[in-house]
This record gives sequence, structure tokens and C-alpha cells, in this order.
Amino acid sequence: MNGIFDIPSDLQHSYFGLIGLHLRESLLPVLAGLVAALPIAQLCVRLRWLYAPVLGVATVLYAIPSLAFFVVLIDYTGQTELTVMIPLAVYSLVVFVPAIVDGVRSVPEETLAAATAMGFGPVRRYVLVQLPIAAPAIIAGLRVATVSSISLVSVGMLIGNQGGLGNLLNDGMIYHQPRLVWLSVIGTAVLAILADAVLVVVRLLLTPWMPRGTRDARPAAEARPEPAAPALEDAVR
Repeated sequence: MNGIFDIPSDLQHSYFGLIGLHLRESLLPVLAGLVAALPIAQLCVRLRWLYAPVLGVATVLYAIPSLAFFVVLIDYTGQTELTVMIPLAVYSLVVFVPAIVDGVRSVPEETLAAATAMGFGPVRRYVLVQLPIAAPAIIAGLRVATVSSISLVSVGMLIGNQGGLGNLLNDGMIYHQPRLVWLSVIGTAVLAILADAVLVVVRLLLTPWMPRGTRDARPAAEARPEPAAPALEDAVR
């Protein structure tokens, strides 16, 4: 291993191949968790008594160590990527559910009344009005879940080459190669920073009514439009 990015053959991937594996194993569970959390959160908004038990179950599942999850799942999914991704998707629910519920509940009642008067049914109102207005809270949760998932993927090295860049950490300790350890740690940190930066850009694009800085000396209430108005206008279009 003469080059800095030379990887032991037992990992069966190049360095950039491990990056691709790491991203796939970390981002797909976050996407699955978000898709699952949207209807769950809507139920919690409509049935307020359901929120506490749902959040309690999600918190209990989040408290289960990933290794224990692996032990249970290996009998069903084997030593595969799926064994790593299922716990990560479950862990993301404890972030997504409260973020979506709080965001949707923050929508003003007059905005919902206006949407209803315009003929929006519950589903259309949820998708076209409530979710866009709740986008800042949802993306904030998405940032936390994404960075957490990118860091937790490395635990997959415990079940055999399913830890993305975490596999380098394992091999670095086995072969006494600090270079591999640094490649793993720095690579994971860079991926997390880049993913977070991308989500910040996405938030800026999806929420043009949010403040961009402090250059405007006017009060915040005067410097930005009411978020409900752009969302309703977009929904009508």
C-alpha cells in the first residue's frame, strides 16, 4: 500500500467505492425514515393523544444499541446492507416525527381556514400548505438525521464489510495502519459536512421567505413576508 488511497484487498472496494457504499447505506435509510414519518406525523397531528405513545416507542427503539439490532436482524437479512440500513431508518423516526409534528402544528389556524375555503381537502392541505410551511423544521430534522446516519454507518463493520468507510477503521486497527484510520475518520467527517451543506442550500431554495442574514436593518417582522402567503400562492398555482 504505497499510495495514500490504497485500500487492502479484503475490503473488495476502492476508497471511492467505499464512499459510495457509505452514502448508500446512510442516505437510503434517512429517505425511508422520512417517507414513513410523514403519515405517522399526520396521524399524530390529527389524533393528539397518539403523539406521546408514538414518540415514546420511537425513543425506546432509538435507545436500543445498533449491535443488538444487528443480532436480531442477521437471522432474517443476513450480513447484508439491509441489516445496517433498517436500524438507521428506525433511529431517524425519533428525529423526524417530532420535527414534522411541531412544524405542522405551527401553521396558523387562519392559514388552514383559508386553504379549506379554497376547496383544499385534508390530504391536499397537508401536502400543499402545511408541509411547505413546516419545511424549515422538517429540514432541520433532516440535517440531524442525515449527519447521525452518516456517522452510525461505520458500526456496520461489525457484521463484515458493511460499514462503508468504517471498514477502513477496522482494517487500520487490524493491520496497524494509522493512515487507514485517518482516511476513515476524515472521510466520514467530510461526508457529513458536505451533506449538511447541501441540505442548507435546499432549505434556502425551498424557503425563500426565511431570513438570509442581518444586513437588513428593518425589524424581522417587516423584513420578511408571512410564510403562509407564499405557500398558499404556490399551492394555487
